[in-house]
Amino acid sequence: MKAATIVSETVQPAAHLRLVSDRAGDASGIKLSGVSKTYRTRDGDVPSLRPLDFHINDGEFFVVVGPSGCGKSTLLKLISGLLPPTSGEILVEGEKVTTPHGNVGIVFQNALLLPWRNILNNVMLPIDMKRLPRQQYLDRAKSLLRLVGLEGFEKKLPWQLSGGMQQRASICRALVHDPKIMLMDEPFGALDALTRERMNVELMRIQRETKKTVLLITHSIPEAVFLADRVLVMTERPGAVAAIYDVPLPRPRSLDVMADPVFTELVQRIRKHFFSQGSLD
Repeated sequence: MKAATIVSETVQPAAHLRLVSDRAGDASGIKLSGVSKTYRTRDGDVPSLRPLDFHINDGEFFVVVGPSGCGKSTLLKLISGLLPPTSGEILVEGEKVTTPHGNVGIVFQNALLLPWRNILNNVMLPIDMKRLPRQQYLDRAKSLLRLVGLEGFEKKLPWQLSGGMQQRASICRALVHDPKIMLMDEPFGALDALTRERMNVELMRIQRETKKTVLLITHSIPEAVFLADRVLVMTERPGAVAAIYDVPLPRPRSLDVMADPVFTELVQRIRKHFFSQGSLD
């Protein structure tokens, strides 16, 4: 690992909880250079993101945490190509993002499954929309459903599944066209605490087995530390990078890691960024 670079001058990390820099010059993964976003409204400009500079490495589980309204969802939309930046440049696998690109799968807070399509057909929706060879991807869709424990539920309608099962189906939908990158916007925010913990463990297993690059947005600091290789901490709106922390916890991880002193110390260190701002929510 590279020597630590302090991104936030107000934080002095312990030796094993390091603020880290990105891999300069690496064309793989996702790279943001001077990326900002300002929304134009009738009442004037509304700054959402101040210039951001960071790199998400290929195959990394990268988590963004910050207060409500700081621009986390805007950041995801910029990287996906759904929104253009006001300034700066976003590169995915060395190519500039100017429009929505096919190498990304997106998972939202709500599963957003179509109620009239069964689970298998919901998973196959990106294939149908992209007009890809349906039969070629059908076996992949069924394999993904087996991977997340939904084998036997292919013909069920969304209302016949629990919230956690629906969200697992939405993850399959995001993966079915085999994107290299998964963007996840508070994917488990609507779930109860126990289901959310199970889904966190499930998501780590899926990422480990598929080797996808994952960018996940969350309000939950413990969730961020539990899942991430690195955690980016954002300031209040207009959002900026307050710090980027390496998470020095071995993988694979179980829920028992939450009792590890390194885990609790890093959670507290990140939480200190928000003491002056109040609650993350």
